[in-house]
Amino acid sequence: MVGYVALILHAHLPFVRHPEHEHFLEEDWFFEAVTESYIPLLRLMQRLRDDDVPFKLTMSLTPTLCAMLQDQLLRERYVRHLDNL
Repeated sequence: MVGYVALILHAHLPFVRHPEHEHFLEEDWFFEAVTESYIPLLRLMQRLRDDDVPFKLTMSLTPTLCAMLQDQLLRERYVRHLDNL
């Protein structure tokens, strides 16, 4: 009997962009998720691909998260966040 494992990842964060504030605590959730989850996951998948390790997974990204990942203000604030680590 052959078994299978399905990896299904769901990425979501509430919308936390607040340009009216210089620093908004909830934006840290987004920055931490990018640093501690999304970037390491992408690096892992790249290593698997580079090492010719066959893998499959499904990953859903909510529109809210996609909008924040594309947002120029949040990108600039993320760089500042990294500089302050």
